[in-house]
Amino acid sequence: MSEPSHVLPDPLVTATADRLGGEPVFSGTRVPVQAMFDYLEAGDPVDRFIEHFPDVTRDHALAVLKLARAALAGSLPKAA
Repeated sequence: MSEPSHVLPDPLVTATADRLGGEPVFSGTRVPVQAMFDYLEAGDPVDRFIEHFPDVTRDHALAVLKLARAALAGSLPKAA
């Protein structure tokens, strides 16, 4: 039996002055995106982050990581 698919919010991340002072958060939550990067930097897996922030689905977290990768790849200078 397959897992039910979750509809991801669009946009994946929001930042508004009235929510956490404009810090980017997972859309539909008050969970800062930086919190996930802090977990990953500390060597924790994405699943540990999700255990501690159940308002964020695994699909949402992975989509934000994919978005960050794409944004970073687009901002790096091309090798000559």
